[in-house]
Amino acid sequence: MKPVGILMWEHRLIERVIGLFPGLIAGIGQTNRVDTAFIQTAVDFIRTYADRTHHGKEEDILFKKLENKDMLPEHRKIMVELINEHIQARDMVKKLVAATERYLEGQDTVEEITAHLKSLALFYPEHIRKEDKDFFFQSMDYFSKEELDEMMREFQEFDRRMVHEKYKAVAEKLMGKPIEWSPPGMVG
Repeated sequence: MKPVGILMWEHRLIERVIGLFPGLIAGIGQTNRVDTAFIQTAVDFIRTYADRTHHGKEEDILFKKLENKDMLPEHRKIMVELINEHIQARDMVKKLVAATERYLEGQDTVEEITAHLKSLALFYPEHIRKEDKDFFFQSMDYFSKEELDEMMREFQEFDRRMVHEKYKAVAEKLMGKPIEWSPPGMVG
């Protein structure tokens, strides 16, 4: 398997979660109530899995390695677009969180929440399509077999670290302060 195989496999899970949004939106339209627990769980999934884990491998490993390659201009253009789309997705999630927090405080942000959910539901399938069809396979041609094998190892190490990063952040939130802690064999 090439590194893009892992990224595309992750896309399938992201698509499944984002695929739940139309039903959530329909439910909100019928009841004028927001399932805040679902949204909070979906936001955690997007932030931790789709953004930090998945986009993290793209940005911190694949795209950084591609920066040093003599890429065709159209491939470099797509890579810049993808990076900007990741920033756009983070902003959409941030706005959804803010609207949900105001809803929990008693403000009527139902339409705003629905609009943000619709934006995410439209954004992710197109973003994933662009990566899967227009970029991932093409980007692999810039690497030797040895470089691809090394990237696979880096992806695996990146994933191994994620659970520790996630739950260190949870501990810090519960404690109300940053903590110095890292598991054996890991720095940070």
